[in-house]
Amino acid sequence: MTKRASVETTAEAYLELLAARGVEYLFANAGTDFAPLIDAYAKRLAQGQPLPRPLTVPHEVPALGMAHGYAMVTGRPQAVMVHVIVGAANALGGLINAARSNVPMLFTAGRTPITEAGMRGSRNRPIHWAQESFDQGAMVREFVKWDYELRSFAQLETVVDRALALTLAEPQGPVYLTLPREVLAERQEVFEYQDASRAPRPAALVAAPEAIAEVAQLLASARNPLLLSKAAGRDPGAPAALVRLAEALGAPVVDQFHTYLNFPQDHPLHAGFDAAPYLEEADLVVAIESDVPWFPALRAPRAETPIVQIAVDPLFSRYPIRGFAADAALAGTVRRNLLALADALPARLDAARVAERAARWRAAHARQREAWAAGARRVAGDRPIDMVWLSRCVGDLLDDRTIVVDEYDFDPTQGCLRVPGSYFASPPSGGLGWGLGAALGAKLAAPDKTVICCVGDGSYIFGAPTAAHFVARAYGIPVLFVVFNNRAWNAVKRAVRSYAPEGWTQKTGTMPLSDLEPAPDYELVCRASGGHAERVEDPAELPAALARALRAVREEKRQALLNVICKKP
Repeated sequence: MTKRASVETTAEAYLELLAARGVEYLFANAGTDFAPLIDAYAKRLAQGQPLPRPLTVPHEVPALGMAHGYAMVTGRPQAVMVHVIVGAANALGGLINAARSNVPMLFTAGRTPITEAGMRGSRNRPIHWAQESFDQGAMVREFVKWDYELRSFAQLETVVDRALALTLAEPQGPVYLTLPREVLAERQEVFEYQDASRAPRPAALVAAPEAIAEVAQLLASARNPLLLSKAAGRDPGAPAALVRLAEALGAPVVDQFHTYLNFPQDHPLHAGFDAAPYLEEADLVVAIESDVPWFPALRAPRAETPIVQIAVDPLFSRYPIRGFAADAALAGTVRRNLLALADALPARLDAARVAERAARWRAAHARQREAWAAGARRVAGDRPIDMVWLSRCVGDLLDDRTIVVDEYDFDPTQGCLRVPGSYFASPPSGGLGWGLGAALGAKLAAPDKTVICCVGDGSYIFGAPTAAHFVARAYGIPVLFVVFNNRAWNAVKRAVRSYAPEGWTQKTGTMPLSDLEPAPDYELVCRASGGHAERVEDPAELPAALARALRAVREEKRQALLNVICKKP
């Protein structure tokens, strides 16, 4: 059905179309290129048309993080707009994160006015000459699925619908649209568009029956199969499918380098977070939505061990080099392929072998969880605070109504998450600063849930915290931020130690370019935007401090931050 809207400009028609296509938010860091959009917004807001809701985000890093966080919780892409090429440059790290996480996003930027005079929107500021590039899309093209410049009002519906369809098509990822000021400023009277997009929407896919049968036979023949997954939980339906498969086999599941909740962590077949101890004995390894299932330079399965890869794109074709072998591979919708395997297995399995294997892994699961708990008890009184103890104190707060956004330092052995969509960790690309914005976006997407953001102090700095706390206050987004403050970039230190375990850093006890001292008083940054914030140095005080912070978030509906002073690596 055709809809008809009275509009004054292309910019207003663009906002009308985004709202009609279900885009709830425009996360924006504005510049001179926004003038037509801002004027159109003023009209729409005056007329009671608030969507997509405009949110002022004073730095591109949290703006991209918010769109990322909203989409990872809801599965629905949101719009981000930044200021021409300079804004796109600031946003590039977040765009890479979205690309490598397969997160849908409509990433947009203004385009410096093309004309020097003669059109509404022509150049009228000094920066309009210096901010133009020969090929604005070239800067982001490697990390977006599609890029285009809106060239006329006549193509608006086609362009927007194509952008949204492409970002949602698997493998999902961001798309890039540039919006010249002259085009946005063009005067219009009427905008006619279809009430729903008719762009092609590919359906969920399952591998061919013969491919399913081949993998099912490999699984049935194995005595010690090992399942591992990094990001199956990107689809909230996949964890239940993985449970069905694991239970049918009586086989363990390892959350290897996990970025999502892939498997309920209280399930007796959950085998922890490190597959390395099991690789030697495994006689079949199934890597599920895992770009890096192990480190070949450190430990890998035996050469004769069959490998199965299951992923939307088992080749990870956007990675320039990736050499993990596969004796069989299932492409398509992970949930559907896991269910198809579970359905194909019963007639092929030895029930006694399955029962024996499941009993063995149930016992291992119980021993493992007790060992993890004992590890936290051993360091409960350490001062400075041990990150394991801090993780245990956070873990004790987790329930089925809590979402954890983790940028590096929460120890997953100290929690027990069960619900799909309750855990999100740093993107595989590791662009720092993701956590603060992602937590704000997650809270926007799930306002009835508690969102706890665990970040290292280095990640906190990268997250543009002044901008992030501003947004939390301005739009009433109460998130609990826990800073694991070890006054260092521990990832850098670990990399140096693994590279040169007996090198000069060990001989001299010095490691340049890795320390973050003297550390700022991070709690003051949050307080400056009206948040509850404390510095915590006594491990015995942690539970009470966390309780106070949660009370501020849940009852007072304001953000909170704990600056927890941890052991320095």
